[in-house]
Amino acid sequence: MTLTPGTRLGPYEILSALGAGGMGEVYRATDTNLKRQVAIKVLPHAVAADPERLARFQREAEILAALNHPNIAHIHGLEKSDGPIALVMELVEGPTLADRIAQGAIPVVEALPIAKQIAEALEAAHEQGIIHRDLKPANIKVRDDGTVKVLDFRLAKLAQASDSGRQAPDLSMSPTITSPAMMTGAGMILGTAAYMAPEQARGKPVDKRADIWAFGAVFYEMLAGRRAFEGEDVSTTLAAVLQSEPRWESVPASARRLVASCLEKDPRKRLRDIGDVWKLIDDVPTPAALSLRPTRVGWMAAAALAGVAAIALWAPWRKAPIYVAPLPVRLDVDLGSDVSLEPLVGPTFSTLVISPDGTRLVFVGSVSRAPSRLFVRRLDDWTMMELVRTGKSRRFRSRAVP
Repeated sequence: MTLTPGTRLGPYEILSALGAGGMGEVYRATDTNLKRQVAIKVLPHAVAADPERLARFQREAEILAALNHPNIAHIHGLEKSDGPIALVMELVEGPTLADRIAQGAIPVVEALPIAKQIAEALEAAHEQGIIHRDLKPANIKVRDDGTVKVLDFRLAKLAQASDSGRQAPDLSMSPTITSPAMMTGAGMILGTAAYMAPEQARGKPVDKRADIWAFGAVFYEMLAGRRAFEGEDVSTTLAAVLQSEPRWESVPASARRLVASCLEKDPRKRLRDIGDVWKLIDDVPTPAALSLRPTRVGWMAAAALAGVAAIALWAPWRKAPIYVAPLPVRLDVDLGSDVSLEPLVGPTFSTLVISPDGTRLVFVGSVSRAPSRLFVRRLDDWTMMELVRTGKSRRFRSRAVP
């Protein structure tokens, strides 16, 4: 059912169409009660006409409405007034990530903050036991301020659930809002199949590791500017998911480990928790960090500059004398058992001194308790000489003391 501008759904007035997909048509509307703009998604007739499926949808909408995270588009309510049943959601301005990728690959330095916010949204949902199951660039919006909003959590499963609760096999009917990046030349939408984990493509039960696979596929597309798994239709796309490997050369080497860890075909080898993605995201070096990383050439240049600086600092002082502090010398001299030293002679005269040339020892002492005298002795000789004062000339003469 197509709604025209001015149509009222309860307190909501339709302003314009935003898009359409397997989950229904999406419109911009005004909440006349709270004076704010919202997004209105009109549910498909298959859901709205089945009371059991509608009840399950409402229960899940209540759980999703409890998710209060800045990177998840909030659900305001379910409008069931006269007319079509509609899901009332937060209106997120800005292009989808698919629109951004359509312009070309996103540089690593810009892609990392987007990937981190997507991981934060998935972590918040997984902690509440909610799995998205339809993560793709068309379900992710990037606002002008850089804030990322993930849309349509778990609504894919709800829209396709049969009465028995099993997932229907019609993969092409998964919810998608059309965008140029997700269209083939014939206009067939292949976005959902391109991001399905292998176990999901085989119809097996899935857990949060399916979201980790989809995260890896989205991150690959951001960095490469192309989908990791491509095909001409749904069947060939799913075949690529099950059998082919992405072209890793399209992804910057710094991020390949992260992407490859998410795109392990065997879920047992895949990262088991979105929290494991955190460290890998933080470990991805950006070009700025790489420019600061020392290389062999960089080390050689730094060493050369250090050498030049050392020479420049040394040059002004190369002719200056170098002072080396003298080392202390210990000297043991045996003066003999009959020689005793006097403590002091006069106020400034030491008991024992060494001559300036270091060859002789001069001291004041007495021999065999005789009056004190002044003696000199060569360090290379056992004989000491007594210096004898004569007259008033203050001259000294010496005599040998045996």
